[in-house]
Amino acid sequence: MADAVRIGVLGDFNPEFRSHHATTDSIQHAARKLQLKVESEWLPTPSLTAPNAEKILESFDALWAAPGSPYKSFDGMLKGIEFARRRDWPLLATCGGFQYALIEFARNVVGIADADTAENNSGSKNIVIYPVACAVPNRKKDAPKLSGAVPEIRLRPGSYLQSFYGKDKDTTKEEFFCNFEVNPEYEWCAMEAGFPIVARGAGGEIRAIESPTHRFFLATLFQPQLSSTEKKPHPVVLAFVQAAADWGRKKLDDSVLE
Repeated sequence: MADAVRIGVLGDFNPEFRSHHATTDSIQHAARKLQLKVESEWLPTPSLTAPNAEKILESFDALWAAPGSPYKSFDGMLKGIEFARRRDWPLLATCGGFQYALIEFARNVVGIADADTAENNSGSKNIVIYPVACAVPNRKKDAPKLSGAVPEIRLRPGSYLQSFYGKDKDTTKEEFFCNFEVNPEYEWCAMEAGFPIVARGAGGEIRAIESPTHRFFLATLFQPQLSSTEKKPHPVVLAFVQAAADWGRKKLDDSVLE
């Protein structure tokens, strides 16, 4: 039996969060569909600032920047995402993970040192992530402004993201659960950092970005894990788990050749 594929989940696991259980479950939905043995482990954000954090991250075949902001360690989440970007480790970032990916690029690639999210109330002049502008109508009581299944998300033709859904598909319906999104005034940061926008909402809002030069690097404001099921694993999670398996094999092959 081949060694298990190892996926590290960047985030502070909370048993009360539906999205956290869904993250772990969706990985197994994909694993069974792909007939792979996959192990996932949550990596608390404070641990990602430790001196040995990079060594620990290297032991995984892929990383998932999970929902759940504000995180226990703002810097920890940024460091985990930076590791994946800098070292070309497969990364899927969803919801809060997506938001922090934008902040990481803005700070470390574009050079906006105080790029931040409005959620932190930091007083920064560069708020890359701000409150959702258009609330979803008919949402559940006390639910975030952007929540539930949202249709008409437009996929960019020819993108990796579109290929995961199938070449003939140009729109999709996805589940959200968030109060914050990208400030359109900072949309240029993603492009400048080399992460083109590959999905937009009905009003043109950024809903996903990806890297055409990394092994696998996709960040979505929507949460594919929320609509994944045993019978129908989500195509984005399937592609991510497959990328993890491919990278795990390549690392193993490279170590044998050394």
